Amino acid sequence: MSESITEPTAEAITKAISDVESDIKPVSASIKRSKKERTKDWIKPPKSIMKLVGKAMAQYQMLREGDRVLLGLSGGKDSMSLLIILKHIQRHAPIHFEIAACTIDPEIPGFDPSPLKSWCASLDVPYFYESEDIVKLAEERMKGNSFCSFCARQKRGILYSTCRREGYNVLALAQHLDDLAESFIMSAFNAGQLRTMKAHYLNDDKDIRIIRPLVRVRECQTREFATEAGLPVIEDNCPACYAKPQAREETKQMLLAQEKTNSHLYANLWRAMQPLIADDNHAGHASLLQSELSEPNEVDL
Repeated sequence: MSESITEPTAEAITKAISDVESDIKPVSASIKRSKKERTKDWIKPPKSIMKLVGKAMAQYQMLREGDRVLLGLSGGKDSMSLLIILKHIQRHAPIHFEIAACTIDPEIPGFDPSPLKSWCASLDVPYFYESEDIVKLAEERMKGNSFCSFCARQKRGILYSTCRREGYNVLALAQHLDDLAESFIMSAFNAGQLRTMKAHYLNDDKDIRIIRPLVRVRECQTREFATEAGLPVIEDNCPACYAKPQAREETKQMLLAQEKTNSHLYANLWRAMQPLIADDNHAGHASLLQSELSEPNEVDL
């Protein structure tokens, strides 16, 4: 079996962030700098996030030796934070893997992803840009009342195609614990089913593994990290989303309101969702440990 990140590796990653900072700023090709000069420009991902990412990597066996990982980079706080985190792990993990990023432009007026190209170049990350008029497609094909869901499915298809064309076997997505909880509640309320996003699974064509390293991380944590690190986030300004029904946004606000009176809400939802999040359909055979259910404070919120 291919070597993957295990619990000891997770601990090593967490320890590494205490000793070594991660880079983000560009280095001129014409100027050679010492290691000390380079590291002083590095951004340090917070321990609170890296600890949770390390646990998720270990529990769901997300990375293996030789993986080629394509990150869906929207330009939002979550995907921008995840790129920095993956670059940090790449430097310190005991396995070798490659990272690239891909942005899907939905051709919506006001959305300009062009700054992402130079930002990825500064990180030495290969960058792919794809575009499609998703609003027009939605008007022609959308069934149901969630434009956001339709948009996500269309973007996922383009990311799969990019992975195949460019030779990447892993697709990294930046959904966090809040996203999983919202999907869980929406599925129960609207479809009478217990479903949510998986942490690590194989696509239907069985040629691409999908990983979500932020499944234990709260949205407020990525927001704070992106702000404090000064990441060049492209704010969400999609007029199509504002003009269409958004069941997810309604669910988000409902859960946040409930959290005000129940501080353990997301920790409880994390435990409740474990059988649904667990990696059960790929060769890694990552399994849910009983200790995950028996420790009420497993998730650091």
